[in-house]
Amino acid sequence: MNISLPEPLKQFVDGQIAEGRYSSVSEYVRELIRADEKRKAEARLEALLMEGLASPESEFQASDWADIRKEAMARLALKQSKP
Repeated sequence: MNISLPEPLKQFVDGQIAEGRYSSVSEYVRELIRADEKRKAEARLEALLMEGLASPESEFQASDWADIRKEAMARLALKQSKP
């Protein structure tokens, strides 16, 4: 697979590698793809949860989900900030 980038994007990717964040262009692209996969899976899950919240059987409200999500994101940020 070959990917063509305009010069400013190529320089940005090269900078990420030079900073030591990634060992190669391939590693950088793989990480971007994994992040996109994760984002899409999370969006699908959230859509399903919102669909469930909208059902007549649900005792939860959309605001409950917003609170749960906010707390989960705070916990994740705390976990990721620890070495």
